[in-house]
Amino acid sequence: MLQKTLAIIKPDAVAAGKAGAIIARYEKAGFRILAMKMVRLNQAQAEGFYEVHKQRPFFGSLTAFMTSGPCIPMILEAEDAIAKNRELMGATDPAEAAEGTLRADFAENKERNAVHGSDAPETAEKEIAFFFSPYELLAL
Repeated sequence: MLQKTLAIIKPDAVAAGKAGAIIARYEKAGFRILAMKMVRLNQAQAEGFYEVHKQRPFFGSLTAFMTSGPCIPMILEAEDAIAKNRELMGATDPAEAAEGTLRADFAENKERNAVHGSDAPETAEKEIAFFFSPYELLAL
């Protein structure tokens, strides 16, 4: 089933100059990039995006990290895009990520892990709407 998912190249990967290599890997893996932009989240935006983790002990450091520099949200499309992207990303902790995954190749550690991807169709819909306005989605 053709699906859309949200992917984010996080501030650590953008700052390290790895965005182009990551984008190329998405394309090589068969994803079609439907939309992409560079943004810098403020604290309120980061807290809103990661609200699901608000009670977790890492919430403060996660939102601080996500506001530390620009990130690149993208809408990706492919067959079973959500599962395919999660497989391409690899485990959250790059030390546990399979060889050849984005996190194994580009992440610094469990928190500075280079990329984000939606985990379910409902999440993808919500996350896409967070970063892309209805006007931006009209062409899709």
